[in-house]
Amino acid sequence: MSAFNEIGAVTGMGLRSVPARLGTSMVVVVGIAVVVAVLVSALAIAHGFSRAAAATGSPRRAVVLGGTSESSSQIARESAVKVSNAPGVVAGADGQAVASAETVAFVPLTDQHTGLNAFAALRGVGPQAFVLRPEFKLVEGRMFTRGAHEVVVGQGVRQRLGGLDVGSSFTLPNGDWQVVGSFESGGDAHESELLTDADTLLDAYRRMGYNSVTVALDGNDGFERFAAALDADPSLAVAAQRENDYYAAESRPVSVLLLIVAYGIGGIMAFGAVFGALNTMYSAVSTRTTEIATLRAMGFGAGAVVVSVLIEALALGLAGALIGGLAAWLLLDGSAISTMTGVTPSQLTFGLEVGPALIAVGIAFAVAIAAIGGLFAAIRAARVPVASAMRMV
Repeated sequence: MSAFNEIGAVTGMGLRSVPARLGTSMVVVVGIAVVVAVLVSALAIAHGFSRAAAATGSPRRAVVLGGTSESSSQIARESAVKVSNAPGVVAGADGQAVASAETVAFVPLTDQHTGLNAFAALRGVGPQAFVLRPEFKLVEGRMFTRGAHEVVVGQGVRQRLGGLDVGSSFTLPNGDWQVVGSFESGGDAHESELLTDADTLLDAYRRMGYNSVTVALDGNDGFERFAAALDADPSLAVAAQRENDYYAAESRPVSVLLLIVAYGIGGIMAFGAVFGALNTMYSAVSTRTTEIATLRAMGFGAGAVVVSVLIEALALGLAGALIGGLAAWLLLDGSAISTMTGVTPSQLTFGLEVGPALIAVGIAFAVAIAAIGGLFAAIRAARVPVASAMRMV
């Protein structure tokens, strides 16, 4: 009999005996299913956050700051005008620079789902904001009126907090602000914000300057010309970054933390699952000692026994992976979650997607757990003394 036939015969007998050992076999399946479900869920959160942050920026736009982050940056009004009209900035159909001088406030609101206090970013934008960011689409209501205490709400923060429907209002220290519209922006970070007129927000908070200026870049060398012009002006103490680079840098610490948490928790649980698989497969070998010895006495090689035990462990691990992956997909795919950005008190709301890539990572973890857990049991099975085992018959 060839080696492949031996492996097939021994493996078939082992798999057919699984129902007789269903209780111990389910320890492996359930243990690995839990590991995979937790790992895939944590990775979905990490990748969802990274995807939302990455979608926010465009290399065709630049962000100008007067500090290390937008919340701490200060740009005077006259400086914002100079930045907006610098070389390298696109001019619109009306001849005006496609730029938006912006300011950000973090306003206290109430989470209608939980009744707890929450913060949301209220971004004041310039008149060209929707031209500058064509991904902004008004989906309900109307645009805010400049000079009025009116806002349009991102779909993400609207879903997260509730109670921000068109026609509703909220109170700030300087009066009531009304929600007049709702917008979406392709699932990026701006959907977790409220938008209003920048100058109205500055006046309401008695601020003298903006936090940032965002501009549309003109041509392939637009950023280089723009950044050089800002550096050459001694009256400007600002720095420019491509918008996608800025948001990638802002989100990187939280993205890395979420990945560390995902693989850290998954690794700890996987370590425990390895011992569960090891114990189960040792138990399986113990209950099959006589069977294995009989096969060895009939001429089946030790290699066939080793491979058959490994295949059984991998089959149980794969079953657990599929169950865990399915559970994560059913519970999380298409849902939304919010998390702190790590830079400001506001939260970023983003969608979760449990796709084939994440399921593949879960399966890889399951295979590794099953292989490690089954390997030592397989070696033990191959070392079963034929003579002593046969005396147990």
